[in-house]
Amino acid sequence: MSTLNLLYKREYKINDSIKIIIPSVGEIVDNEDDYYSLITVLTAMPIDLMVPLDEAGIDYTQINDYELFLIMSEGIKKQDTHLVFGDLDFTKFEISVNPHNGSLVLRDEVNDITIDRSIYVQISAVLRKIHHLKKNRRKPANQEAKEYMMQRAREKMRRNKNKTQESQLEPLIIALVNTEQYKYDFEGTRELSIYQFNESIRQIIHKVDYDNRMYGIYAGTVNAKELSQKELNWLAHD
Repeated sequence: MSTLNLLYKREYKINDSIKIIIPSVGEIVDNEDDYYSLITVLTAMPIDLMVPLDEAGIDYTQINDYELFLIMSEGIKKQDTHLVFGDLDFTKFEISVNPHNGSLVLRDEVNDITIDRSIYVQISAVLRKIHHLKKNRRKPANQEAKEYMMQRAREKMRRNKNKTQESQLEPLIIALVNTEQYKYDFEGTRELSIYQFNESIRQIIHKVDYDNRMYGIYAGTVNAKELSQKELNWLAHD
């Protein structure tokens, strides 16, 4: 998935029935809470939702991300999914058993569409690439660590319970528009795809880091011999 070219795409085809929309920044700004809520659900790992899973009587260490997706599928039906799945009607999907291998899948019988583990992996991988999200692969080493992690997560939820939801995009847009390396104004930014915008952020951060290293080399505070070739090339990034 790392070699996937999404720069000029507005959608990515998973198969003949399912595609992932790559919306514009403006489309997301107008529906930000709903959009990022859905992205969170579709890319979450069990550890990310350990508290609600525990409250539902589910041990987050005993399920995988696909099983979590199936658990969350009923909630997804209640959300507006058009900025992620386009005209795919998620309300028609029900959890079913694949008759060929006995595995659980999401199935739209009316339109003959199936989301199995393989399809889900592709969906979540594309969304992670668009938004620079990484899987949270942390696991507690023992029961004591597990209980400590759960306690910390509960405390964090309590602290954030009454906090007003703030825009993720607005401060980023303001910062970039007022950054010399960024060539778009506010209206121009609205027209960028969210992938183009996120890639621009990453490249600008990399360029600023590179410039700071070069200043350090010229000032004699950074030893160029200790830097890798990647750190000496402002075009290179992960």
